[in-house]
This record gives sequence, structure tokens and C-alpha cells, in this order.
Amino acid sequence: MRRPIVVANWKMHKTVPEARSYLRRLIELVGRDPGLDVVVLPSFTALPAAAEMLVGTPIALGAQNAHPEASGAFTGEVSVVQLTDLGVRYVVCGHSERRHLFGEDDALIGRKVQAVTAHGQVPILCVGETLDERRAGRAWEVVARQLEAGASELGDDPRGLVIAYEPVWAIGTGVAAQPADAQAMASQVRGWLRDRFGAKGDEIRVQYGGSVKPDNAREFLSLPDVDGALVGGASLDPGAFAAIAHAARR
Repeated sequence: MRRPIVVANWKMHKTVPEARSYLRRLIELVGRDPGLDVVVLPSFTALPAAAEMLVGTPIALGAQNAHPEASGAFTGEVSVVQLTDLGVRYVVCGHSERRHLFGEDDALIGRKVQAVTAHGQVPILCVGETLDERRAGRAWEVVARQLEAGASELGDDPRGLVIAYEPVWAIGTGVAAQPADAQAMASQVRGWLRDRFGAKGDEIRVQYGGSVKPDNAREFLSLPDVDGALVGGASLDPGAFAAIAHAARR
């Protein structure tokens, strides 16, 4: 059985004092043995403080983004090597906001996945279609292309890869995909992973992301091919995020 994973993506929210307050409460709510993998993705400015607070807890530290090069003249960027210094375990690659707001293409995202795995961290590869793509009947075509590009440098070893299916039209809109839609796409993703990685494809966890909240989390997290959630807005409140985490327990 795949171990569930829930991830709190704070995006561009929380000062360092706010991050400390949040994490103190989340640590209390999650407990010593949550029975799943719990990950928080603070802003870069809060990563050092979060790293200190999470030592000895069951909550893992992640980053929302990383540059694929180890170092260089890339003003404003943060490398995977620098994140390793802070104890970052997970790195999101290809979130829809990075793709659509900052113009990151499939090739760059594939390089990020390769860099993250090369440094012993776990990439969370985000895939998902826009509303126009879904209406045009191209949802799977788009997702399959993103999967192939993201996994292009992994050979036959996924090395802990996590997939987050996030329909773009359901992110930050308050409109979640229906559970049947999420399961249908997660099942197709699972089939692709089996074809790409063989038996190892069954070990790769597939998350759902898109307006997940405490009141709908159980519906999504009980689906057979959904192994967790990438949570945005609802993750900004430690109580709401903890409730989603509890809903993911199996």
C-alpha cells in the first residue's frame, strides 16, 4: 500500500513569525506519528526558521521551486544545492502557476526534476490541463506530455517521484473537480506510470490538487488512485490542513 502524502503549499504567504506560529500549532495537531507523510512548503524566506522547528518532528520540509543549475549567474533564483543545506526533502516542479505565470516550459521542468533527484531529494511533479484544454478533449494529451517531459531524465528509476494532478481550472477558484474526474485522470496517470516504470510505477504516489478543503478531502483522498493532496489555500490554516491530513489516513 502506498503511504499517503499531504503537502501544504503556502505560496507567497507568511512572514517568519507567522511561519513559526503556524508550525507550532501544526506540530501539536499532527502528533508524533501521523501515519502518513506530511510536508510543508514555506516561502524561501521562512525556510531556515521552518527547518529549525521541524527537526525531530514527523513533518518534512519542502520548497516550492528550485533552479536546475547548482550555481551560477541566475539573479533571484535558488538552487537545489542551496536547498539541501537547509534540509529540504521535497521540491515542487512545474506547479501550474510557474508554468502559466512565469512561462516555465516542459523542458525546464524536466531539468528541475532531474536536478532534484540527482541531489537525493523528492520531486513533486505537477501536471494538469486548463479549462480550454479539457473542453477541447485534450486533457489527457496535455497531462501525458507533461509526464513524459518531467520524467524524461529519470531512466527506468523514478527515485521517489510524486505526481500531483492539479486541474488548472480548479486551483484557487473554489471549484474542485468532481471525485469521478479526479479518479479518472489519476487512473490514467497510474497506467502511464506502469507503462513507463513497470512495477515501480505502482509505488509512485499520485496526489490531487485543486481547492481541497476539510469538507471535501475525504471524497478525494479515499479514491483508489489518489494517494494524497497538494493543498493551497486551505493549508494556510494549520487546523484546516491538519483536518485534511487526518482525512488522508488509511
